[in-house]
Amino acid sequence: MSDHATPGRSLFRFAGVGAFWTLVGLAFASQFYLSSTLLGLSVTWSQAISYSLADWYVWAILSIPVVWLARRWPPEGTQPWRTAAIHLAAALGCSLVYVLLRSLVGVVHSRLLDEPVTFAEVFRPLLVKTYPFNLLVYGVIITISHALEYYRKYHERTVNALELEKHLTEARLQALLRQLQPHFLFNTLNGIASLMHSDVHAADKMLVRLSELLRLTMHHPGQPLTKLHEEIAFIEKYLEIERIRFRDRLTVEIKVAPDTLELDVPSLIIQPLVENAIRHGIEPQARPGRITVEARREGATLVLLVRDNGGGQPPGGFTREGIGLANTRGRLRELYGDRHRFELANHAAGGLEVRVSLPL
Repeated sequence: MSDHATPGRSLFRFAGVGAFWTLVGLAFASQFYLSSTLLGLSVTWSQAISYSLADWYVWAILSIPVVWLARRWPPEGTQPWRTAAIHLAAALGCSLVYVLLRSLVGVVHSRLLDEPVTFAEVFRPLLVKTYPFNLLVYGVIITISHALEYYRKYHERTVNALELEKHLTEARLQALLRQLQPHFLFNTLNGIASLMHSDVHAADKMLVRLSELLRLTMHHPGQPLTKLHEEIAFIEKYLEIERIRFRDRLTVEIKVAPDTLELDVPSLIIQPLVENAIRHGIEPQARPGRITVEARREGATLVLLVRDNGGGQPPGGFTREGIGLANTRGRLRELYGDRHRFELANHAAGGLEVRVSLPL
């Protein structure tokens, strides 16, 4: 993005500056009109407004070089005494320039009203009445300019910090995904290798399914989020591989509510949970195993469930989680912070149930 302001932004900025000085002029016009009325002086609203706006529009012009000086020599500079001397000299000079310009405006104004006055008649009283006040106005402009500049820099630092945090989070998510994918691939290849000497046909089918599965991953490489229907398609391909390996020992039930299919979920969020259920719930036992995958809404939450009919977790929980579960915890923490829940509990009908609750 270019550092130079676009013409539209520059026009908007000048309009804002003009509106600011107009409001200041109208405020002082009201004060001038009310005080003159209380003192019994005959001053109309139009006179009060014209005199006041003439005063502050001159300052509107002078504020441009004053703001430039404030940006060129900010109060927090490395040489504070030099900066103070520059602004003192500039304040004295700017106050005198104001009196000169305002005197010229007064002369022109008087001729427009057919009440001509000389430049000296306007200059001398203005110099006495407004010169000290002009020094104060200069200081106020410097203060406001510094405050706005400080806010701008603070805003930029905040945006940059948020961008940096976002990039760091994305980098951590990418690292976790890169860690998870080889883990999944190696475990699948180990399953294929175990069948090579006992059932070559089954091993060949597993290789074909694995190639289809890897082709699916190429559609969203490294993306932290994906649609739930894509995640379900992926897990179905993965479970086809596991069905070949376990044959009739593995039964799978997938129950996904239709209104959840287009919701965003973390990529590869279900696969490590299913893999954990197979490895620790189904594989260690000889009896038929069953895995249930569910997705449904509960209020403003998407709930993902993976349940097996294995031995469940021992009393006190697992002493150490595998890469898949630890990785899943880490990714959920990066994506959702404290707005998610990740729970492992023994199901009433037996086996382990993993419940993931995600904010919609």
